[in-house]
Amino acid sequence: MFTKNTVDRRGFLATAATIVPAIAVGRDARPAPSERISIGVIGLGSRGFNLLDEFLGQVDAQIVAVCDVDSFHYRDNPWGKGRAFGRKAGQQTVDKHYAKEKSGTITGAVRAYSDFREVCVRDDIDAVIVATPDHWHALCTLEALRAGKDVYCEKPVTHFFHEGQRVYREVAARKAVFQTGSQQRSDQLFRHAAKLVINGHIGKVQHVEVGLPPGYDKPMGDGTVQQPPDSIDYDMWCGPSPKLPYMRARHHRWWRGHRAFGGGVLMDWIGHHNDITHWALGMDRSGPSKVEAVGWTIPETSVYNTPHQYEIQCAYEGGVTTSIASRHAIGSKIIGADGWVYVRRGKLDASDPRLAKLEFNCGPKKVYQSTNHARNFLDCVRSRKECVAPAETAHRSITPGHLGYISQALGRALRWDSKHEQVVGDDEANKLLVSGEYRKPWKLNG
Repeated sequence: MFTKNTVDRRGFLATAATIVPAIAVGRDARPAPSERISIGVIGLGSRGFNLLDEFLGQVDAQIVAVCDVDSFHYRDNPWGKGRAFGRKAGQQTVDKHYAKEKSGTITGAVRAYSDFREVCVRDDIDAVIVATPDHWHALCTLEALRAGKDVYCEKPVTHFFHEGQRVYREVAARKAVFQTGSQQRSDQLFRHAAKLVINGHIGKVQHVEVGLPPGYDKPMGDGTVQQPPDSIDYDMWCGPSPKLPYMRARHHRWWRGHRAFGGGVLMDWIGHHNDITHWALGMDRSGPSKVEAVGWTIPETSVYNTPHQYEIQCAYEGGVTTSIASRHAIGSKIIGADGWVYVRRGKLDASDPRLAKLEFNCGPKKVYQSTNHARNFLDCVRSRKECVAPAETAHRSITPGHLGYISQALGRALRWDSKHEQVVGDDEANKLLVSGEYRKPWKLNG
């Protein structure tokens, strides 16, 4: 691996783009170790392992560090059932993968950490993957950016609204490469749907139904308060969030049901389907002008405090309205004056069936084309171009969710100035927008 002591990282990668162009990357084109992008992975739960597998399959990447506060676990399964997760399991997975290679890799070289800061400080790491629970996204990302790393961070890009602003501004200030894990932008069905809309095949857009899954209406596991397992540093797991009593129903997989750690299923999925809606509407760096939460139901359990059923109604300049709701079919149904298009994972449909065929020529207006989210990130690390799902785009895609929570708390609609990112004429709402205190000693400024 190259280091900053011998080669300027960004200069090297820009040069390396000519050495290992994306078109040449294949199983038989494994570059020398000194020419690979070195990666540290922070967060080794289920999603973290999905990304671990994805980046292990990219021949010009080398995973050199893994990090998690839990050494070994089986997610929400009984001990010993299913796939193992955690830093030890991650280290074993990486070592096993590279042990099969005969391309100059030193097996056993990947190091495991329990503190993300030790990963970020390493000079020999070029990029960091953040796959932690939501309440850690901003702190891990900002630490990595300040250390000169490029970042791939899972969605939603941040837990709190003001964190998202800090992240996208830091990315811009440092000219860093950032990819959000809104991987639907690298899927041909969603890309085709967006092209249909921007090329006018359904006429002027009037309304969009954004369907997300309902939240948890009951404990999704054992709700008994108990001692955390010996394998985990639970205080570090809670980090900047309140240290709630430990229970399995609020830990692996189910943590997002409580606002301390996540924004519920609403914020879990809004970064997917509302992201596609913004893409098709040309709102990647804009947003609605009015937001109102309606029809929310909160589960009758103290385990969770995020909505089970919910709807967020939005109005955009130009007359487009959207409904982000758990009662709609999951996906995005974009309705225009001349027809509609509906897209979700694995399915594309339209009022005119001809439009839904991938061989249909959508027209001259194009959208960013990425066919693999991890590959797109690595290509951009080399070229220094913007990724398909950059930081500000991700922040804007989930802003209606942040505003929905504020609208629900205050019991009123909000007028939104998307240019200045402020609620118009509502000081109380703006105070809530920048709220989200950290548990000491954690601070957003480092």
